[in-house]
Amino acid sequence: MEWNRRAMGAAVAAVVLVVGGVTWGVVGQPEDPLRGSCRGSLAVDEASGFYGGAELESRGHTAEWVGQEVEYCSVWARDEEDGAVLRLQIRPSAAHRAAGAADEAAAAPVGYGWNGSFIVRGRPEAAVLVDCAPLAGKGLLVLAEATEDAEELSRAQVLGVARLATETARRAAERFGCEGTLGRRPDTVDTTRATERPAAEARETCRGVVGPRSAEILGIATVHEYPAGALTEECDVHLRDHRMRVNAYYGPSAMQETYLDKRYPGSVDGIVTRSRSRTCPGALGAAYFKATPPKLPDGSPAPLTGPEREAVNQILASFAEASGDRHGCAEG
Repeated sequence: MEWNRRAMGAAVAAVVLVVGGVTWGVVGQPEDPLRGSCRGSLAVDEASGFYGGAELESRGHTAEWVGQEVEYCSVWARDEEDGAVLRLQIRPSAAHRAAGAADEAAAAPVGYGWNGSFIVRGRPEAAVLVDCAPLAGKGLLVLAEATEDAEELSRAQVLGVARLATETARRAAERFGCEGTLGRRPDTVDTTRATERPAAEARETCRGVVGPRSAEILGIATVHEYPAGALTEECDVHLRDHRMRVNAYYGPSAMQETYLDKRYPGSVDGIVTRSRSRTCPGALGAAYFKATPPKLPDGSPAPLTGPEREAVNQILASFAEASGDRHGCAEG
């Protein structure tokens, strides 16, 4: 159900890309290299660098998504018909559905002072969230991706996708009058996937989550963890015969997850602990945390004893505290 309900949102988003809205296009010329593209928000130098200085073309349009205006913009090298296309979305954080890399639990943080996520799912994708009181949801979300598998791109181009997101966010933040603190241009990107470690030696999203008592009750020896600090975080805890997923959601990611849980209540059957919310600064908003314990082969929740249920609650509480602290959130 988790995958299905997200797939529904992504499919609808794909439809939105081609329905209605205002369309514009710009051809890059030496004297005017796309400076007006993406309504003036395109990080032209980053786009040019991605294509090695080739002459570029750009096209974009606006469309309504979750009741908000979203800007879509594509850039490509004029002489490379089959080459990679850079795609951008500039949206208020209230347009939370299908928010790309911001929704991905396996993503790494963009870092360098930005609230954001970066992931390679075949294609490199980035999401950057900036505090922006004038916009609905009090945040500006910029999504960037390249339509080519990372294996076909150079390391500099993979990094270039993150830079396109951050530097476009910088220009868009000025355009919208955002007050949020902006980060630095990234020098690297983290493409680390899940790492398995003994629970007591966790260093990233599972750090400090599993205490000795919980480990004993639930038979926990190892965890799978991801780089900590992204807009969506996950810690996978290995129980005796099953796995339990613990997640944290921030900004648009939190808005989407709470929306989906209400829209598809059957998908949260068996969640042992309900959401624990904490108030986070700016566009991060109200964080959302939940633990998804194991399920039986038929999809029904695996039975838990009283002590096991208590241990799951403790794991979620520890995870929420550690993740919330990483994101500067206060106790709710």
